Amino acid sequence: MEPNFQRILIVRTDRIGDIILTLPMARVLKQRIPDTNISMLIQRYTAELVEGHRDIENVICYDENDHPVSFFKLMSILRNQKFNIVFHTHPRFRLALITWFAGIPIRVGTGYRWYSFLFNRKVYEHRKHVVHHELEYNLHLLNEIGCAADGLDVTPSIDVPDDITKRVDKILKNKGVNETDKFIILHPGSGGSARNWSTQNFSELGKRLTQLPDLKIIITGGKGEQSLVESVTAIIGEEAISLVNMLTLRELCALAKRSSLFIANSTGPIHIAAAVGTPVVGFYSQIPVMSSKRWGPYTQRKTIFTPKDKPIDCKKCVGAKDGSCECMDSISVDEVYQTAVKMLMSDSKN
Repeated sequence: MEPNFQRILIVRTDRIGDIILTLPMARVLKQRIPDTNISMLIQRYTAELVEGHRDIENVICYDENDHPVSFFKLMSILRNQKFNIVFHTHPRFRLALITWFAGIPIRVGTGYRWYSFLFNRKVYEHRKHVVHHELEYNLHLLNEIGCAADGLDVTPSIDVPDDITKRVDKILKNKGVNETDKFIILHPGSGGSARNWSTQNFSELGKRLTQLPDLKIIITGGKGEQSLVESVTAIIGEEAISLVNMLTLRELCALAKRSSLFIANSTGPIHIAAAVGTPVVGFYSQIPVMSSKRWGPYTQRKTIFTPKDKPIDCKKCVGAKDGSCECMDSISVDEVYQTAVKMLMSDSKN
């Protein structure tokens, strides 16, 4: 372990799931270097997942008013923080250049980009080859300062404050869901980040699940997924409760924690559910760069469905603008339903 790492910056300016799979870096750093001060540079819309986190002292937002903070302003912010080291988990030329100009003495990043000369500690791993999980690729950056994660629990975790739980309880009560009611969550969208199990399949699964006794079905969705959620809700019928665009990220964390099961495509919210300890069912493409091997929820409490006997270079899968995919739809509603029932029964016994 190298000395003098009092102030550390972790850069991750992409999406929800990426943030959650990066958080364990802070835990490892805190365990190995207890007195260090850790900051994260992230997009503003993901800040709720990081603010107040037990291992992170400071959040710096990459954007303001839906636009990136100006080059020189962000450079000045980082320079004033006097960071000893920065980890680029999601390397981008602009950010690499900013941290170089900010004078951060140790800059850790990939050795495979044309601008890798801006990093003075280089990691030679092609993430596209999917030898490891995304979380593990992030942790490997720590090896460059002798801070290995060996022997530590690196499962992502998110704490849910009591006031947020109470706020969600009130939202649920207004929708007819009491504190003692059992429910599962269906999240049929993916924000365009993956291949999707179809709307029709989610709807059929939801209709079957409504036949189970004493179980409510909640449908969630984010920005731009209003019509998708409305379609699923309409097909399932009045038993389905839509909470699309009604929750902040912290409220989604609280809702997921209350849920008995979270069923979703490959998307950030499935990582939220896993991080609050809820069992999850996920649908993942067989295409390596989209697969669960790299992007699956990092938890033992999961079941992952992947198309069987389908080509890993399927052009239809890659090209569909709406995320639809006949390979993904080869996953049958019946097998998902049977698995969901087993997971619900198993969880009720614990």
